[in-house]
Amino acid sequence: MHNNHPTPTFSIITVTYNAEKVLEETIQSVISQTYRHIEYIIVDGASVDGTLGIVEKYRAQIDKVVSEPDKGLYDAMNKAISLATGDYLCFLNAGDCFHEDHTLQQMVYTLRRNDLPDVLYGETAIVDTNGHFLRMRRLSAPETLTWKDFRKGMLVCHQAFFPRRTLVEPYNLHYRYSADFDWCIRILKKAHATHNTHLTIIDYLEEGMTTQNRKASLKERFRIMAKHYGWISTLLYHAWFVVRLITKPGQ
Repeated sequence: MHNNHPTPTFSIITVTYNAEKVLEETIQSVISQTYRHIEYIIVDGASVDGTLGIVEKYRAQIDKVVSEPDKGLYDAMNKAISLATGDYLCFLNAGDCFHEDHTLQQMVYTLRRNDLPDVLYGETAIVDTNGHFLRMRRLSAPETLTWKDFRKGMLVCHQAFFPRRTLVEPYNLHYRYSADFDWCIRILKKAHATHNTHLTIIDYLEEGMTTQNRKASLKERFRIMAKHYGWISTLLYHAWFVVRLITKPGQ
């Protein structure tokens, strides 16, 4: 304990594939954290650009590195889970960064002595490729987060969602685009205590998703909601979404 606060270890995980343009800023944001109880893991999908050169540049400050072919993003994330040993997990994608150099320290300061909640969470800022603030994420974190809250959508960004490692299960590889949504709900179903840090934790790089992928992701997320909350409840809660799919099939 330090200053009546616990000192949990954070396993920070970055999954990469041909990410040379955005990876270095992410790595720097991790290794510059003032909170030192960090395990940093990078899982690369056998990149063929300059990604591994950047990783090697900082190799002494990265705890575990894997570079090998995988079956996609969530398969790589499952590999990372098996390597993690920290109290909490955080998936920080290449291009995304912690909001400040002392973000993790601030998160710990919000905890009480002998108190390690099952999930820590906070807010996400959207930034451009130069790291300039654009806006806060449209959905904001509720004061108290439960699995039922995700019926309204993913109220907490995946990167700003820190679960206890003991609650973590592998991502469901049947989902190609929204396995993180299902993953968070499954963890929250098992969580007894969640903790809103009331902090902006992550700077999320705004990326353009193709219309086709966005529609596929929304459909997949709808199926996940139906699985966890029931078809009728999901249909009633998201009638606008169903109408959009029917009336605008090309979007």
